[in-house]
Amino acid sequence: MKMKTIMMGGAAFAMTATAAMAEDMTIVSWGGAYSASQKAAYHDPYSANTGVNIINDESSAEAVAKLRAMAEAGNTTWDVVDVVAADAIRLCDEGLALEIDADTQLADAPDGTKASADFGDLLVSECFIPQIVYSTTFGYRKDLVGATAPTSVCSVFDTAAYPGKRSLEKRPINNMEWALMCDGVAKADVYDVLATDEGQARAFAKLDTIKGDVIWWSAGADTPQLLADGEVVMGSTYNGRLFALIEEQKQNVGMLWDGQVFDLDGWIIPANLSDERKKRALDYVKFATDTQRLADQAKYISYGPARMSSAPLVGKHASLGIDMAPHMPTDPENAKNTLLYNYSFWADYRDDIDAKFQAWLAK
Repeated sequence: MKMKTIMMGGAAFAMTATAAMAEDMTIVSWGGAYSASQKAAYHDPYSANTGVNIINDESSAEAVAKLRAMAEAGNTTWDVVDVVAADAIRLCDEGLALEIDADTQLADAPDGTKASADFGDLLVSECFIPQIVYSTTFGYRKDLVGATAPTSVCSVFDTAAYPGKRSLEKRPINNMEWALMCDGVAKADVYDVLATDEGQARAFAKLDTIKGDVIWWSAGADTPQLLADGEVVMGSTYNGRLFALIEEQKQNVGMLWDGQVFDLDGWIIPANLSDERKKRALDYVKFATDTQRLADQAKYISYGPARMSSAPLVGKHASLGIDMAPHMPTDPENAKNTLLYNYSFWADYRDDIDAKFQAWLAK
């Protein structure tokens, strides 16, 4: 077997070509506590095993647009990309993401269960390799909400009871659903209503009632910082960000689980990589989505692992020593009123509603 010499820490080490593969790999994710959990659970062990240098890019919020542009330019510089499931479906439909055969290209569970059975219904696209179940929900400043802490997601629209700024993500997803739910639409009917022009207008009308009180965010770190600084009374963000803010940073912030929107996050591999880069990317995702690695990520952040075989391995936080199960969005106490994100709806309607949302913001 061909040998290759690489430099590590100033010393030369001989490695097989298979182990070394290629020296650099760019992995795109969301930044903050989430990227830190990936680094600890996936990147560092993988680099130690292979010698591959992982370059972290925090551009996942712009993944679809950037991958489209890269493909058009014929210069894809990303190797593995972390995206939400709806974006994976869009990228797959457009031929921009590689199709994956879960049972031959991903690891079996420790008991031999094939990956397709272990991930089950979470394999929502042929191109998507799930990592975690997370939710978008609300945090609030305990000292700014008065004597009665909010218990309903609709508190975000109640500026009389909870005056002050609130932060919402600068995109229609989740905001449109919450607006309809808080305007009296039954949870089961939200996406049917949102599929109509009248339903979309109704959601925008509800959002109009707080538009002047909203600070719009685009990066996952924004709301935690706004809450820490006391610039907003409440704000939406990912549950793992709030866990870090409350449990690790000990900020005076509470968690509102009501109305949380469940979603999936995972990997795609760009479709137009060279054979060498494709082989390396597939090797990485097979490692990073095995049973142990997904359970390991839950030591650092409160997102539920996507494999069924990983759940029994979830234990205590790596540094805090607290039991992580009660901090998962899927915990029964936290999941009493959840909305399941509709992947196919947003894959079909995202571009159209995005355009309407941007026009509404500009008014």
